[in-house]
Amino acid sequence: MVPIAWYLILSAILFCIGVAAFLIKRNIISVFMSIELMLNAVNLTFVAFAQQWHQVSGQIFVFFVMVVAAAEAAVGLAIIIAVFRARNTLNVDQVDLMKL
Repeated sequence: MVPIAWYLILSAILFCIGVAAFLIKRNIISVFMSIELMLNAVNLTFVAFAQQWHQVSGQIFVFFVMVVAAAEAAVGLAIIIAVFRARNTLNVDQVDLMKL
């Protein structure tokens, strides 16, 4: 049996990688993927604690987070496509939504 600390360490590492990528990357797609990585790191923590305490509530919460992440992916990708069509770039520094 794998100790819960290993899951929490893996989750922390994944979350830190997501935060670092969010702060460093300038591509909208990379920023979007780093947000998804952070959400999955939190989901891993919820599942680890739910398994440790033998509770289903953590897994139910993960299900709701996954539903919100799927909706966010659909809306986010639609916005990314609209920005690319309007600006012809996906660089965060070059995209200014207040100007046409």
